[in-house]
Amino acid sequence: MRQIIRTDNAPAPVGPYNQAVLATGKLLFVAGQIPLNAQGELVATGDINGQTQQVLENLKAILTAAGASFSDVVKTTVFLADMNEFAAMNEVYSQYFDEANAPARAAVEVARLPKDVRVEIECIAMISGD
Repeated sequence: MRQIIRTDNAPAPVGPYNQAVLATGKLLFVAGQIPLNAQGELVATGDINGQTQQVLENLKAILTAAGASFSDVVKTTVFLADMNEFAAMNEVYSQYFDEANAPARAAVEVARLPKDVRVEIECIAMISGD
């Protein structure tokens, strides 16, 4: 089961995420992904759009391997090297998540990310079934 939780007694989402998602089923915890391709090579050096796209494609591949998809994701955490790149990251991110059913999300600026990348994203997905 996956249910979007919304209340007018807290701030409305200002992007492709929801206030909360109530989920039951198997939980899949996906490690933070950085913009490395399947061969382990860094892609889109210095380009937040290209790096965000590669990160989300990595998440997609892992979700698919587990029998899940972006529609099963209930929570994401976005780590940015520079919060000034939030809007650009969010533009790419919104192409992967339907705003009405998007997961809960946190986004934070960090001092440094592995390999000095611009973005890292982790997620939790709920997989229905036994």
